[in-house]
Amino acid sequence: MQVREAMSTTVLTIGPGHTLREASRQMAVRRVGAAVVHDPDGEGIGILTERDVLQAIGAGQDPDGERVSDHLTGELVFAAPSWTLDQAAEAMTRGGFRHLIVLEEGDVAGIVSVRDIVRAWSNERSADELVG
Repeated sequence: MQVREAMSTTVLTIGPGHTLREASRQMAVRRVGAAVVHDPDGEGIGILTERDVLQAIGAGQDPDGERVSDHLTGELVFAAPSWTLDQAAEAMTRGGFRHLIVLEEGDVAGIVSVRDIVRAWSNERSADELVG
């Protein structure tokens, strides 16, 4: 099974100037654990995760004053839609993260999470059991 079959194609995109509170509110409303950060004038594509927000709040930083751009996950690994779910899971395990931005021809095509992979594997197993 490939990443394209498991990824979410509806992606929350925010700007680097949003506050952590604004970003977390949008993530909570959309019920997602990560947001793609698009900065056409800066670093390009980044990601803000629940973990990034928790670390900032835990360190006593002000969620109304801190900007997303200062709390992005470093050392991004991007997935391709053609990757297998095993390749995506391996990249996540190796990097210690739970989300991968999926790029196709340089553009964001989606995002895949550990939950998406587990769901796809579970559905695949259930389908195999019905057939077998």
